[in-house]
Amino acid sequence: YFPSVRCFSPPLPSSCQAKTHIVFLKIHKTAGSTVLNILHRYGDENSLTFALPISNDFNYVSYFHSNNVKGFTHYKRKSYDILCHHMRFNLREVKKVMPADSFYFTILRDPATMAESAFFYYRKACITFKNSPNLTAFIYNPSKYHQPNKLFNHYAHNLMWFDLGFNHNAPFTEDLASEGVRSVEKTFNLVLIAEYFDESMILLKEELCWELDDVVTFKLNSRAKPTQLEPEDIKRLRAWNALDWYLYVYFNQTFWDKVERFGRKKMNMEVTRLRKRRQQLAELCLEGMDPVGANQIQEKALKPYQPENLTILGWRVKNTLGPTAKARCVRMVTPELQYLYYLDTWHFHSNSIKLALHKWKEGLG
Repeated sequence: YFPSVRCFSPPLPSSCQAKTHIVFLKIHKTAGSTVLNILHRYGDENSLTFALPISNDFNYVSYFHSNNVKGFTHYKRKSYDILCHHMRFNLREVKKVMPADSFYFTILRDPATMAESAFFYYRKACITFKNSPNLTAFIYNPSKYHQPNKLFNHYAHNLMWFDLGFNHNAPFTEDLASEGVRSVEKTFNLVLIAEYFDESMILLKEELCWELDDVVTFKLNSRAKPTQLEPEDIKRLRAWNALDWYLYVYFNQTFWDKVERFGRKKMNMEVTRLRKRRQQLAELCLEGMDPVGANQIQEKALKPYQPENLTILGWRVKNTLGPTAKARCVRMVTPELQYLYYLDTWHFHSNSIKLALHKWKEGLG
């Protein structure tokens, strides 16, 4: 469906072996959709096998269970390369599905800006947000509106802690927070930071022994006109999400420790190279250099999901591209849900349906 072509810069000589057994915990509202596109493309281009959910996610908000992986049985276990879609993390069950040598990584975000994003994105689903007259009212008195036992109210309190599989409503203590950090550090080979996305991609590239083009992305699932938080707003949101803030502070430090070991000068050079390549691909691929609303995107397959009363931005691909370049460019801007459906079709449907999908994809635009 997406021709397996690589119109990239030539790979550099390397003594390391590319990792292909990967577990990515996609924490909500942390730039995870952009990271997911990297994994979708890499697995797609290299004919890797994805552990896919039966529906759009692994029965979130419940803990991940191997039974939620489409086609998985304990009697005849399949071999999977990549597990990367939304879940509430459960290491024991993940290990039943993924190879023992899998590389585990995730990405964190400052809980203040994360809370602002979650407030608008999940306002219809989350009673805490829905009951708040506006964002400011929530920020200044979150406990007034928070109903911890209501479904989906985890979006309003320590969301990262929840997605990592911990009790997000537990009262903050230093011992509890430290225990959670140790658990994450023991399980995950790499913890990225959304605010330093380009540096994160360089560290990821190095850890996975991939090429630069494998981690070049355009920002996906971004919201038009996010709220600019005041310093006091940030302070209050971090305090409300104290477990998440502790987690973020700790792994922000370990992130920069890794950058220091990698070399600051080398990192700066690699980030410059990454941004230059992104600019080149944007000029090749995109109709306009800025993301646009879904109503400006003609191709249904490239329209991002639109929550009620929000504008989630996407990209337009040039109509003048040849088949090879277009396949490459379409992959880079395909939203996560559509890419999931394509992968599901490729893994589970008949050859005739695959052929139809392939022809349809070639005719995009």
